[in-house]
Parts: sequence; structure tokens; C-alpha cells
Amino acid sequence: MAFAERDTRPAIVRPSSVVDSVYDSIYHQLMSLEIAPGSRMPIDVLARELGVSQTPVREALSRLEREGLVRKEHLIGYSAAPQWTRKQFEDLYSFRLLLEPEAARMAARNLTPEALHRLENAAADMGYGEAPVDRNTRYSRFARADAQFHDDILRIAGNEVIRSTLFNQHVHLHIFRLMFHTRVTQEALGEHEALLAAFRAGDGDAAHEAMYVHIERSRDRLLSAFE
Repeated sequence: MAFAERDTRPAIVRPSSVVDSVYDSIYHQLMSLEIAPGSRMPIDVLARELGVSQTPVREALSRLEREGLVRKEHLIGYSAAPQWTRKQFEDLYSFRLLLEPEAARMAARNLTPEALHRLENAAADMGYGEAPVDRNTRYSRFARADAQFHDDILRIAGNEVIRSTLFNQHVHLHIFRLMFHTRVTQEALGEHEALLAAFRAGDGDAAHEAMYVHIERSRDRLLSAFE
């Protein structure tokens, strides 16, 4: 994809910081596949499109590199991370099915009222809030909230080996890049609610089952991305 051929974007107005605003804009483009997987991301072109200097673009790309969404090569620069192959996808889902259901069981046993409240808030964040946003932004926010929800469960489970291993794979961000044109959000919300019901009941076995079903269904929803 040639960046120069895209329409110039309006000025970013979020007040938090220029770097955060630039990061959000590039992140939304990556998640919606507006920036195609594997395509080059010249810093100077991005800076012109976003109406900022190159410094915040460099900082934003560095953050996205740490999240696995972009790659940097010597003498070439930044490019969007390639999509997973089917083999990578199948290997990762097999791995998730081994770890995350048991982590959900552990989390149900460790759950405090405060931790449950945090999980409910994380799940509620996937409802997008009240501010009107376009589909691409809404979808990429859902991806971020979903990643937070799953990471919170792993944190409550208390096994940092499991948590850090899955976190460092940036599982959910890559999953949602595959899922962009699928029926993911509403179905995932229902599956998350089944998880929360198990957590509210303090039922570790039900939490294990709900997480297993959620990951299996997520895998099945994604298979069409490889056809």
C-alpha cells in the first residue's frame, strides 16, 4: 500500500499527548488493515499525513514495535507486521487451550470482590462507551479491551510464567487483525459474560469450561481468514 495515495487525515485533537495521539491513529490503521500487513511505513510520510513532526511518529512506532504490530529492519525502516500463517495460528490456539482454561480456574479460586469488579469493568469497556466513533476505531478499541480482559484474568490467576508468556506473544492484537471482517464482537461479548458468571459464582470448573469454549469458538471464527 502506498501511503502517499491515501487521503490526508484530519488533525489529531486528543489532548493526552502528541505521541499518544499519533500512536492511537497508527494503531487503528494497523488493526483495521488500512495499513496492510507487511507494507512499509515511512516515518516522513506518516508525519506528513498526521500533521506532526517525525519525533512523535518514531516514539509511537517504537511502542508498536514492542507490541509486535510493526517491525524495524536495519537500513529499511519500519513495516507493518505480517499476518500469521495458518500454522502459527493453529499452534498458538493449541497453546492457548492448554493454558488459559486452567488459568481461568485458578483465577476463580483467587478472585476477590475487588478483582471481580475490575474484570466486570474491563468487560464493560468492550461496550465502547457512549462517545460515537467510527467502526475502525470502535473495533480496534474492542481489541485493546479484550486483551486487557484476558490479561486481567491471567494476573488474578497468579501464575506469572503463564501470563508473561501469553502477554509477550501479543496474542489478542494479532488475532483481531485477522478478525477484522468477521462477526467477532457480539459473540465474544456473550462468551465473556459466561466467564463472568462463573467467576461471580466462584466456580473454577465452570470458569475452565467457559474459557475453553470461548477459545475454541474464537478459533472457529478465525478459520475463514485462511480460506
